Amino acid sequence: MRAAHKCVTFIIPFYRKTMSKLILIDDDVLYHQMAHIMIEEYSPVKEVISSTDGKATLDYLIDNKENEENLPDYIFLDLTMPEYSGWDFLNGYKNVYNSFKKAIHVYIVSSSINPDDIERSKAYSFVDSFIIKPLRRDFLKGLVDG
Repeated sequence: MRAAHKCVTFIIPFYRKTMSKLILIDDDVLYHQMAHIMIEEYSPVKEVISSTDGKATLDYLIDNKENEENLPDYIFLDLTMPEYSGWDFLNGYKNVYNSFKKAIHVYIVSSSINPDDIERSKAYSFVDSFIIKPLRRDFLKGLVDG
């Protein structure tokens, strides 16, 4: 039986010459490390903020809805997380995303290959795409600098 643990939010920024910002929401800390390597190597993203807490991230976005500099250009969201799932995040986000000072590209990045999850994600008009893990070079290279 797994020991219960408290989800924490942590920030591991890295910087590039371009201006894009990404928030990666996933409860797997090892995945964060691997994703950072891929994002740094293959995407135009300047700064990556890692979060293991979808609710805290949603609260951050709401608190900064008028502050364009603090809002990300991209969100990579895992679906299966304890306490506050990616679905919970999407349900909260759908009520507030129109109030943000800038558009944010939301990508579901999940290990789920369940066709029901992929179909369900289409109900959220603000979700750009459903990406099955792992992140791929061609997808990251295709991101447009925000």
